[in-house]
Amino acid sequence: MNRFLFLFFMFFCVVALSQTKVGGAVVDEFGEPVPFADVLFKNSTEGTITDENGSFYLESDTTYEVLVVSFMGYETKEIELPNRVNYKMRVELLESSQQLGEVVVFGGKQPKKNNPAIDILRKIWSKKRENGLRKFKQYQYDKYEKVEFDLNTIDSALMKKKIFKGLEFVFQDLDTSRITGKTYLPIFLNETFSKVYGDNTTNVEKEDLLGNKNSGFENNQAIIAFVEDLYQDYDVYDNYLKFFDKSFTSPLSKTGIDTYNYVLRDSAFIDNKWCYNITYYPRRKNELTFKGDFWVNDSTYAIKNINLEVTKSANINWVKEIYIEQDFEVVSDSVFLLKRDYMLTDFSLRKKEESKGVYGKRTTVYNDYRFNIPKPKEFYRVKSNEYDPLVLNRDSIFWQNNRLEALNKDEKGVYQLLDTLKTVPKFKSFYNIVSILGSGYVEIDKWNVDLGDIYSVFGYNDAEGVRLRGGARTYFGQNDPWRLEGYMAYGFMDKKVKHGFSAKWLLDKKSRLIISGGNRRDVEQLGLSLTSTNDVLGRSIASSSVLTVGSNDRLTNINLSTFNLEVEPLTNFRVRVGSSLRTLSSALPEAFNLNYIDPESPTGISSEVKQFDVSTMIVYTPGKRTIGYGVERRSINDTYSTLLLNYTRGFEGFLESDFDYSKLQFSYSQPWQLGGFGRLMSTVEVGKTFGEVPLSLLNVVPGNQTLFTIYNTFPNLDFYEFVTDTYTSLHLEHNFNGRLFSRIPLIRKLNLREFVGLRGVWGELSQENMALSAPTNIPLQAPNKKIYYEYSVGVGNILKFFRIDFNFRGNYFENPDARRFSVTGEFGFHF
Repeated sequence: MNRFLFLFFMFFCVVALSQTKVGGAVVDEFGEPVPFADVLFKNSTEGTITDENGSFYLESDTTYEVLVVSFMGYETKEIELPNRVNYKMRVELLESSQQLGEVVVFGGKQPKKNNPAIDILRKIWSKKRENGLRKFKQYQYDKYEKVEFDLNTIDSALMKKKIFKGLEFVFQDLDTSRITGKTYLPIFLNETFSKVYGDNTTNVEKEDLLGNKNSGFENNQAIIAFVEDLYQDYDVYDNYLKFFDKSFTSPLSKTGIDTYNYVLRDSAFIDNKWCYNITYYPRRKNELTFKGDFWVNDSTYAIKNINLEVTKSANINWVKEIYIEQDFEVVSDSVFLLKRDYMLTDFSLRKKEESKGVYGKRTTVYNDYRFNIPKPKEFYRVKSNEYDPLVLNRDSIFWQNNRLEALNKDEKGVYQLLDTLKTVPKFKSFYNIVSILGSGYVEIDKWNVDLGDIYSVFGYNDAEGVRLRGGARTYFGQNDPWRLEGYMAYGFMDKKVKHGFSAKWLLDKKSRLIISGGNRRDVEQLGLSLTSTNDVLGRSIASSSVLTVGSNDRLTNINLSTFNLEVEPLTNFRVRVGSSLRTLSSALPEAFNLNYIDPESPTGISSEVKQFDVSTMIVYTPGKRTIGYGVERRSINDTYSTLLLNYTRGFEGFLESDFDYSKLQFSYSQPWQLGGFGRLMSTVEVGKTFGEVPLSLLNVVPGNQTLFTIYNTFPNLDFYEFVTDTYTSLHLEHNFNGRLFSRIPLIRKLNLREFVGLRGVWGELSQENMALSAPTNIPLQAPNKKIYYEYSVGVGNILKFFRIDFNFRGNYFENPDARRFSVTGEFGFHF
């Protein structure tokens, strides 16, 4: 289940103890909203600032009787609070008729020079390496985390909807958010307890997960992966903070001066430490920024407390609000260490105030800090088994002893609520529908089988015509040590049955020794990747595209059998040794053939290749994070690089194999987070084939005749337009995440995102290989005269889910039917 479907599931499936709550709007004497006005309880350090629409909400566990509202150029106003809860307040500020006194208020653009707040900010930069965990050679601490999802904006109209008929009992206990003031219903809770160890001298860190508990979804790996991916650790001292695949400029960043306005608002003692209070807010709208304030110590310049709230105009989808609080405790009189981290996210289909959605709340508590206890290097190399069954089945005594923050009444009720809901047929139906849409499989629990995937049922191509496919896989649980999977398909034009079958078995969990094999007999569009695939179940989008550019008739019949051994001796370092036996022939020989010269054939020409290969592949993915300990694991991040080295050896004569050759290939893919300028994806690939082989065993430069944007392909090349035995390619694609459009007033509200791409390939094809494949009815050409290149510009986030790219061919216009320009697109849900 992907992250968006999980949120929609939370939406569909589904007093206050604070002493003072206020909410409303600040306006001027003409009724216009006053953004970024200062709102705080009198004689306290508890406050907030209004958003772009002048709205505010503030809550405290302490009882206050007066609210103070101020803004530069207006008279400060004190409002008596007649009740503990005061909503829908309308605070009108009058234009100031006298000079400001000692009260510091703010608004509009703030100066960069002679600004005491920025002077303090510079001292924070210079001292940040001396604060917190960085002061020590080694460190360790306990970490408790709870993640909760709540259905929010509950009202009587929602409770009476038909979708909740039979589920009315879930509304018996409601609560109110101290951040937004909205009523919500807790419906999911996940708890973890772990010990963290780190060494600053070698820059390594290790986290041992000792306990994990969630409300009713222990065996749903997709939900666990969603929670892990959604809430990753961050450091407010970093220049950029990553949330939901986006990089937000930190208010403590060295680039913050150009991004935020800073104002020194107050100073006071906090925990016997004199601290300054600085308020900040963005200089421009629609950028990935925060507003809020922080308290900083006057001697160490360490952060004591910080609040961050994402502005509503920020270019991010499906998220209405993000609010973060971090509190630091003082240890040994001068060391400030993170004590509590709270993050609230309001997921919603729309950003309107009244729209309903789902709260995602993460609370992380840190305790028992210890320092300068060295550990051997081997300690950090050995990875703990994060999802050991014992970790998932800790008893109540374990949680009583290790919860660093007790559950409140509503959080305790989540476990009982989900146990009850799982017995309600209507809830189970909702859950099953969303699970099917997310995973693509229909679960048949009594058989321990999943049917699917449903997204491959229908297809079309020039060889098969209309194609129907059905498949299934074994599934006892997320950590199955073995798995069987297969499919059958039928083409109504060629009237042939196709199939694919795969089996894999995890022999050793510690080294992740896996044995696998399978067979596939199907029709495929080869040449969509320079690195050949041995996947017996996969299918390229080009093989089933209903709409294509030009004739899509260069399809291949493939009969592939594989056998592989894979091991992971070190974390994220995999070695796979395997063998394959392939039989390849054209699926449409009248339009496209794979003929080659064969002296042993009666006609001197053969149209089918039978080839046995042995390959060794090494894959290194530093930084990759996965969950699960079964034969199949799930990746929970996409920020890691991938280095791949593959050596293939073909043996002539063995199992009637036709050719003797060697092939060496290397690729390196790396995502680059360029701070506030977006994300760059890069891939470099090189390869060479030694020996004489026909077209079906050469490296085809991956063209793309579909209407879909496919990374690592050339959208202005036809299939098989360039063929090589030696090649080097480069792909660059940069997503600016709306940084440029946010500066254009007329279109900034559309939250569009800019893409640019550059692709190039150089290659050679020997005369021997060209002569061997001479009878083919397509021209054999390599981009050896000059580097073939393309470039593209694109616009994404159109209506929040569509992207369109305009692709331009750079050269080789003399090729037959060369396409100078193409338009491709993709659908998808992205934050």
